[in-house]
Amino acid sequence: MGDTNERPKTPTRSLPGFLRRSLRMNYSDDQEEKPESLSVETSAAPPNGESKPIDAPGKDDEEERPKSPPAINRKENEVGKSEASNADDTTATVEQPPQINFPRPPPQSLERTVSYKQAVFEKAIRADVVSMSDLRRLGWNGIPEQHRAQAWKLMLGYVPVNASRRTQTLDRKRAEYREAIKQHYDIDDDTRTLQEQETLRQVLVDVPRTAPEVGLFRDARIRKSLGRLLYIWAMRHPASSYVQGINDLATPLMCVFLSDVCGGKDVMDGSIMEQVTDDMLKKVEADCYWCLTNLLAVIQDHYTSDQPGVQRMVMRLEELVTRIDADLTAHLRDTGIEFMQFAFKWMNCLLLREFNLQCVMRLWDTYISEGDGGFEDFHVYVCAAFLCQFSSQLQAMEFDELFGFMQHIPTDDWTDTEIEILLSQAYVLSTLFGGSDAHLTSQR
Repeated sequence: MGDTNERPKTPTRSLPGFLRRSLRMNYSDDQEEKPESLSVETSAAPPNGESKPIDAPGKDDEEERPKSPPAINRKENEVGKSEASNADDTTATVEQPPQINFPRPPPQSLERTVSYKQAVFEKAIRADVVSMSDLRRLGWNGIPEQHRAQAWKLMLGYVPVNASRRTQTLDRKRAEYREAIKQHYDIDDDTRTLQEQETLRQVLVDVPRTAPEVGLFRDARIRKSLGRLLYIWAMRHPASSYVQGINDLATPLMCVFLSDVCGGKDVMDGSIMEQVTDDMLKKVEADCYWCLTNLLAVIQDHYTSDQPGVQRMVMRLEELVTRIDADLTAHLRDTGIEFMQFAFKWMNCLLLREFNLQCVMRLWDTYISEGDGGFEDFHVYVCAAFLCQFSSQLQAMEFDELFGFMQHIPTDDWTDTEIEILLSQAYVLSTLFGGSDAHLTSQR
């Protein structure tokens, strides 16, 4: 036998100690009779031909192993083969435990945050009696698209907060709008007064100009619905009647409510109109009419004679920008640019012509959540933050370039991210200057 201190060669595969001790009682030292299945359990034979276990036996192993193993016949050897084979299978089972398919963890970071936000908003809006304070607080930071239509209807006062009364209210309001169509629209032109005929003509001229870059508003059925609801609003509000710019205010409402009846699908390109039935469109038109009516109720002096509300907002904007960026105000004055020349459109159309409709919807989430002051007071702070974002560029321009820039401010690539930054800046301004007219007094 070779040197007893010689380390055995590294085995191809090792067995647990309790299996090795069990197997040593079942195999023979006779190399010819050794089962092939045990060959992986022994190291290469020493030069003298004696077999040697893989691991050097400890003291306990020497006591358990007999000095001269008893001879075994072929039948016993076959039993040993079977046991060795079973042991080999057991070894494989130990080393390769069965695979357990644990459920995957939920997505992390942003996706998880969005899901949580949607779950919280859904819980608030699906309550039996919706808490308007909670809804406005959640909606200020943006409303999930699948809940936007219902949230706007609630916060604009079109449907009640009590869920059990909503279906009845919707049916009644839509029926009332159908009666208004019969009374004001589906009549002979000869029965209309000259003023009514002029109003209808102005509406029909403005409708094709409404959001021409959006495919939806090039659809003939949408144009007809839009013109009809604008004309009926003018007939039922003779103090202001129809004013250019009101047509723009109806476009976000139309997109949101139409998407809602179409199961949340994108409606911007207008292809969805092939799937929209006349009954669906009538419901959308009625909902737009009532929500537009409630929206305009808080800013109606924007559209009365001489539009005093718009002029008031432009003056407040100039005072605010003078306080936060006096250099910009001075440059505009020195260049010959008046705030009324560019800001009148911002107030009259509520920035609808400065941003794409997707951005406007996000902007309106916050405006509507603000309550009655969203489309007037808070809008002034948004306009101030918007103008000051381009301060350095504007101060480097002369009259012609500056005037052209203000008519077409580059916002085509803006997304919800830029809108939310703008809203954050506006909120900071509102906390600094809101409710304190003295802070807005121009220092001239």
